[in-house]
Amino acid sequence: MTSAPQEGDAEALDLRFLTRDVRADEAAAVTAVLATTVREAHGEYEVTPRSEWSHPRNALRPRVEVGPGRWAASGR
Repeated sequence: MTSAPQEGDAEALDLRFLTRDVRADEAAAVTAVLATTVREAHGEYEVTPRSEWSHPRNALRPRVEVGPGRWAASGR
């Protein structure tokens, strides 16, 4: 099975599936993953900066500390 390039695609991938009986949804999923991987390798995606809302320093509660006696101390 070969993927047909769609009109308007900036980059056409020529894929050939060696596995027989590949369903259309399986081929679409593999094609999407491979196209994304190729774009990321070429640096076509910009990395979005981390939002200040999700930064750990803005947490409402302190981090969970792991170690002996920590769970017992949390119940007091």
